[in-house]
Formats: sequence, structure tokens, C-alpha cells
Amino acid sequence: MKQFFLWLFSALVLVSCARVGSPVGGNKDTIPPKMIGSNIDTSRVNVPRDIKKLRIDFDEYITLKDINKNLIISPPIQYTKIIPSSIGNKYLQIEWKDTLQANTTYNFNFGNSVVDLNESNPLPYFNFAFSTGDKIDDLYISGTISDALGSEKNSEGKERNLVVGLYQVQDTMNYRQKPYYITKADPDGYFELNYLTPGKYRIIGFDDENSNSIFDTGKESVAFQKNVIDLQSSISGLKLRTFTSKREVRYKEIAPDTGGVLMTFEGNPEKVIVKTVGDKPSDYKMTHHPKSDSVRIWFDAEKENIGANVSENIRFSYNTGSKQDTVSVFYKRPAKDDMTVANPFTNKLAPETDFKFSSNYIIDKIQPENWKLVSDSITQDFTARISETDSTQVIIRSNFAPGKKYQLTVPKNTVLSFYNRLSESVRFDFEASKPEEFGSFTANIVNPPPHKFWIQLLNEKNEPVYQKYTNEPVVRFKNLKPGSYKVRMLVDNNDNGFWDGADFSTETLSEDVYLYKKAGDKEGMTKVNVRPMWEINENWDITKEEQPVN
Repeated sequence: MKQFFLWLFSALVLVSCARVGSPVGGNKDTIPPKMIGSNIDTSRVNVPRDIKKLRIDFDEYITLKDINKNLIISPPIQYTKIIPSSIGNKYLQIEWKDTLQANTTYNFNFGNSVVDLNESNPLPYFNFAFSTGDKIDDLYISGTISDALGSEKNSEGKERNLVVGLYQVQDTMNYRQKPYYITKADPDGYFELNYLTPGKYRIIGFDDENSNSIFDTGKESVAFQKNVIDLQSSISGLKLRTFTSKREVRYKEIAPDTGGVLMTFEGNPEKVIVKTVGDKPSDYKMTHHPKSDSVRIWFDAEKENIGANVSENIRFSYNTGSKQDTVSVFYKRPAKDDMTVANPFTNKLAPETDFKFSSNYIIDKIQPENWKLVSDSITQDFTARISETDSTQVIIRSNFAPGKKYQLTVPKNTVLSFYNRLSESVRFDFEASKPEEFGSFTANIVNPPPHKFWIQLLNEKNEPVYQKYTNEPVVRFKNLKPGSYKVRMLVDNNDNGFWDGADFSTETLSEDVYLYKKAGDKEGMTKVNVRPMWEINENWDITKEEQPVN
């Protein structure tokens, strides 16, 4: 029996020694893995072009974390296998089928994907380079990449996956291929392109949302320079800014919508011309705002006898200037398609602001002489107008007294669209807030731009909450809701009333943009903290804001 227990104890000891896992007790391991060798000799030059794998040995068991997202090989190699996959190993191995290029330096950038098995301590920014020639190229380009408009996340609210790549200059540039050199930016936007050979390159950066190492135009934000980089010596301090990628104007779809049909496009066309094809509808209106992706086609389906009992195929032609076609939609008149109005904004007005309500239809005419504004049972004077910038909205102006409550009654048939009118009477109840509930912010622009510009106050989602379009050096925002705001300036360089972003396809740079940031602020854009009854004044010298080199 003693021999049995002795044998069992010995077996347990052997199993314990062989197991790969976390040690019990003691100080936590914080030391990352250390490379101790590879299948390529220490000089890493004159590596045979027909080599088909890279093996790197470490001093402890490692695993690879998010390797498909982190590993970048420059120039590109399509690898076929990588070890370890999920379990621990004391080496990593990458296998490929390609024949390597002659006299070329290859760099395997693993980012932070190599971690020890027990505590997941990363080997930070691990690179391995070798050359098929007699030297390893040692030029580099380093810098920062950030979103030009100050957004920390992409359009889907996800963390950005910013990469920077170099393409060799050729007569015909093919940006649908992977860059010749490519690297990932770190969480702070810093990047390094290492082991570069002298030559002429085009540099681009982009938010690689699908991790394919290729810029997908129209889907991913992009940074670029118009000038070619003639790389003969290393470059540091390069500054890149990404912009939303301009999409090619393209028809998307047409579908039934309130009061008619809705036609949508990609690429935000400047102008769209729409006509009916056939005899229905014979009477219609088309509304489209310049650079909007939506075209509304309004008609009276009942009067036109369209889709009364079954769906009817109606057709329209469109012309965007660059694209034209004929499209159709199956339309059946809805059982109820009434015009309605509502207040989707707020029922508590800031001082010195107007009351607004909106409709599900374009508003063509209003009859405010039949409306009634009351406070404390006393009728108040007011004026009403259709918004110049959004014809679904009505703006009510009056001498709203702070702390007072108001009721606005809008009788039926007094708000009219092209082919419909308000079918029910509506009453809006709202209150005028007191000034002491709000704060103010004044931006003193030092060396303002020569063109008009927008000053925007942004919320946490980087959306404009307040904005002014002006050319005055002193811009004051009164009656702001308490909160934290970021400040941005968009310059209307071409004076067209729109801020025009970059267009990579035509190498058109964006109009100027400036982000308010105090010197020494390491948290990105400086936040302006508005408090009740506080007046904040800030000087902003935009000439001190470093702009990208083009």
C-alpha cells in the first residue's frame, strides 16, 4: 500500500511539472515574453528568396492575441498558416507560399499580439525584419493620425482601427491593392513605418474597419497628401488627418413614404431632376436640398387613383448630372396618410429663443391668423413662419417671458402641404425658462480666417448642438444648457455656404477645419464646461494650430 501511495504521489508531481498554467502564489508575473532566437541567422540579411516560413522562439510559453487584426507584413505576403492558434507554445511560426522579392527588406509587425500564456503580458510593438539583399533598409516615417473633425469613434460608434500605408509611385496607382508598406497606429494615433527603402511614395491613412488592409472608398475615412514623398532620409513628425470618404453619387432605392415616395442616393448629390415616366402621377412636387441624399416626391394618391385596392407600379426617371436612369416602385395607397404636427424638440425654451414644431409633410402654407397663443389666460402677440432651412418646421416668435407657461393652439386645416392639410386641431404646451438656468461662452478668434466660418459647440457624440455662421472675430453663444462642449471651426473657403470635405478620388483636399485645444491638454480637444450663470471667455489663435502638410 505504501508503494501505491508513493507511486501516486510521484505521478501527481510529474503531471504538475508538465502542466502549462498559472503558478500558485507568489508575485504576479509582469514581464513580457523575450525573443531568444529564430530560424533566420542573426545578421538577417541575404535570406534565401525561397524560404517559406518564419519561426521565432521565446523564453516562455506564448499565445497570439487578435493576431489577424494586429499582424501587418510589409511588403505584403499572403500567409497560409500561423502557430500558435489558441493554445500556448514557446515559438510562433508563420508559413507562406509566395517567393520573396529580391533585395527587399521585409518587416513583420505583430503590434501587441504576442503575449505570455499565463498573465497575457504583451511584448509591446514587436517587429521582426530581415532582408533578401545584403542590407536591411533603415529609413522610417513617423507621425500622428487623427480624425480631422475630432471624432474618436467611427460612424458606427466603434473604436477606430487606424492604419497608415505607403504606395510606390507608378504611372497608374492602384489603391485597391494593399500598400507596399503598412503599419497600425497606436491608441494615441502615433505611427511608425520602419525598414523603408529609398524611393517615391504616396502616403494614405484610413480607418480599416474590416481589417483587410485596403482602403474601401466611400465606406472608410481617409487621410492623404497630394504631394509625393521622395524618401531619401527618414521623416518624423508627419501629421495626417482623416476625413469621411466621399462616396460616388449612386442611386440607392425608391420606396413608398408619407405623402408619396422617397428616393435615396449615396454620395449626396448637389442636384437631382426627377420626372414621371407614364401618366401617373400627373400632378406631383419634388423636393431636394443640395447635397442631401433624399428626394421626396409628393402627390395625391387618391386624386390620381393610384394603388386604391392593389399595388400599382409607378415609374420615375432621375438625373444627377453624372448618373441618370429610370426606376419603379410598387405603391399602394395607405389606409391613413394624414398630415400631423408635433413638438419633437423641447417644451422648455431657453431665453431669447423661438418655439418650433414640425410636420410629417413638407409645409407649403400656414394660416397663423387662425392660431392662438395664450399665457395666464391672456392672448399673446406672435409671428409665425416656415423655416428657411427645413420646410417641415414652423418657427413661432414672441416676447416669451421667463418662467411663464404658454399654450399654442393650431386648428385643423391651418397648416397646408402641397396635397394635404392638418386634419386635427393641436395644442402645444411649453414654458419659457429663466436666464439663471443657463450659461454663456464667447470665443475671441485671434487671426480669424479670411472667409466666413462655422463655430460649432459639440456634444459627447461629436454632434453640433449650437453653431453660428459668421466672419466676426468675436462669437458669443448665450443661453447655453449646462454641460461640457467641444469647439470646432469649419471654414467656408469657397464661400458656397457648405463645408466641403475631402475627395480622395480627385485628390481634392477638404476646406479648413480647426479644433479648439489648449496647449498641454493631453485629452484631445479641450472641453468648455458651461455652468448656470457663468460667462466663459476664451481666446483662440487658429494660426497656432498645426495643420497637415499637403
